[in-house]
Amino acid sequence: MLINKVSDQIKRSKYISRDLSWLRFNYRVLDQARDTSKSLFDRLKFMAITASNLDEFFMIRVGSLYNYIDYGKERTDYSGLREMPFRKKLLDYAHRFVNDQYLTYNNELKPLFEKGGFDILKVGELTEVEQKKVDSYFKNTIYPLLTPMVYDNYHGFPLLMNQLLTFGVITRATEEQKAQDRVTFVQIPQNLARFYEIQRKDRLIFVPIEEIIRTKIKKLFRNVEIVSANLFRITRNGDYTLEESDDLEADFVQEIKAKLRTRKKGRVVRLEVERNPSQLLMKVLKERWVIDNANLFTINSLLDLRSLWQIINHRQFKDKGFKQPASVSPLSLPSDGVDMFEYLKDHDVLLHHPYNSMEPVVSLLERAAEDPLVLGIKQTIYRLADQSRVTAALLKAAENGKHVSVLFEVKARFDEERNLREGERLEKAGCFVIYGISKYKTHTKMLMIIRKEGEKVTRYVHIGSGNYNEQTARLYTDVSLLTTNEVYAHDVSEFFNVITGHSRPNEYKYLMTSPKSMRHHLIELIRNEARNAKKGLKSGIVIKINSLEDKEVIDEFYKASKAGVPIKLIVRGICCLRPGREELSENITVKSIVGEYLEHSRLYYFHNNGDPKVYSGSADIMVRSFDRRIEALFLIVNEELKKEVINILYYNLQDNNNSYIMREDGTYIKKRAGVNEEVVDIHKLFFNRYCHEVQEGELV
Repeated sequence: MLINKVSDQIKRSKYISRDLSWLRFNYRVLDQARDTSKSLFDRLKFMAITASNLDEFFMIRVGSLYNYIDYGKERTDYSGLREMPFRKKLLDYAHRFVNDQYLTYNNELKPLFEKGGFDILKVGELTEVEQKKVDSYFKNTIYPLLTPMVYDNYHGFPLLMNQLLTFGVITRATEEQKAQDRVTFVQIPQNLARFYEIQRKDRLIFVPIEEIIRTKIKKLFRNVEIVSANLFRITRNGDYTLEESDDLEADFVQEIKAKLRTRKKGRVVRLEVERNPSQLLMKVLKERWVIDNANLFTINSLLDLRSLWQIINHRQFKDKGFKQPASVSPLSLPSDGVDMFEYLKDHDVLLHHPYNSMEPVVSLLERAAEDPLVLGIKQTIYRLADQSRVTAALLKAAENGKHVSVLFEVKARFDEERNLREGERLEKAGCFVIYGISKYKTHTKMLMIIRKEGEKVTRYVHIGSGNYNEQTARLYTDVSLLTTNEVYAHDVSEFFNVITGHSRPNEYKYLMTSPKSMRHHLIELIRNEARNAKKGLKSGIVIKINSLEDKEVIDEFYKASKAGVPIKLIVRGICCLRPGREELSENITVKSIVGEYLEHSRLYYFHNNGDPKVYSGSADIMVRSFDRRIEALFLIVNEELKKEVINILYYNLQDNNNSYIMREDGTYIKKRAGVNEEVVDIHKLFFNRYCHEVQEGELV
């Protein structure tokens, strides 16, 4: 009866739960692992991604929910449920996902391993010669690193690290038959490879390190009876929102460093354990971490599927997975050999990644670092690649005496330590480094190069939706603009003054920014379409984003729908809007595109009675984007580039290979090409330069 009541309450709400919507997104990623048209290694890649996604979900979203529960704060989810009923619903759904995840792994992927040229085996399944190799590896490499940590009346409970594999060992002293059983923990060091690799003639064998330790664990417990040894893994709360200080005078970098340390001690929100665990072990862990069966996930297979990356990335299989086509040159940049400083004086350039390479941006920055005419470089950085060419160019620029200002966002989730490290390197080289703005996360992506050309100073601007990361630029779809347009240059200069100082500009001409006014501007654009619809004028909205969650904007979409505005939303992940509900959102459709590339670009199209307004930039329609982040959307004013962006949206709407249609109840169905319908796969299509050219087609 209670279950029906909760389900009815969720159905009645005009909003979809953010967290339940996210879990449905991970189902769409899991769907890629089930796709038999993909290679085994690509399917394993998506399986590993679902595992990484779920780890982050528990650390941040479930962790955030526990902040409310543990701190006694009230919270009502978009579904209308309070903290505890929602916790039950959310964890029930997470259990269902994990069950489906492992059914896919065990029943659909594992049977293909041998044919794929490898296998994952236990020690007992190895040959005698192979077992001797394993023995040697344990003795020389693993054993010296293992540290049993007993927990009893004389030893406190050890600090067990987040997301590391751990054995919980129940032991009994043989000479003290009446003594109580003891619990000892053996954590597997994170700097050891998950699999020990053995080359056979016909295939490569991967032996999980925990299986090696399991067979040798008696060596850690001399003259002690081992009652049981169970492998488990914990996930700790990684969200510290409620602990963030509003004290603007605090040493912010030290504050972030301190919070990174506390993340290691965060409350446990998930316990994964292999099947048939010791009841004593479970009792101890549940009581210690104040969790129950809802937090407990029993795994009947390989624990922590992220470890599949060792197999996916193995050099022996490098040609077995997806092969990315060569990038195509942008329509607005006719040749790779042009002098960008000269070309950009008279032309704007639109880049659509990964179909267009990020090379023009990185090369321009590298050249600016060496160019004697360049006076300064200003840049915001959210995430960087390993061995980043961007950092190297900024260091070189500083060494060459140029003024370099960099805003490193040290709250970029899970990249905090890297950004702190890179920022300190730049500081030592003489760069002016700002480590974010305490109350806000700087998420915008901007670069400005100031160059003296005769009596004139020209500002070269790059602004986009993606990070300055050469590695992810090959995997994420993004849009960016290179320009010397003075209006953009003025707006971006003003914006840098805001985030590096105390400037408060009255108005930007081509930028829409948060936290000041982005929500207001977007709402006004939506209302303008509603006014036009009521007047009988043509109207329409097409928006492509990662996430849609802000209630104020969702309510404006509902009002515009009622006014007759056709609204087409392409939302990759979280979507809290209900499409197609009678008398609420009948004119709204929502689709999600999930495939080979991560859809990361943000594009906003408003019909504006035949004079479209088109924006791109860093912001999704999220409360955090409007209220807790520094974001920027930029108006695309060049008519040819505007047509290109409209063309990108057109093909996104036409895609019938990577698309999922959202239904009114929040579920999704896969969109497929009809019998006589051409397959449209944008992840292949845009590698054809012709497809970037403007096609005839209506957006609304």
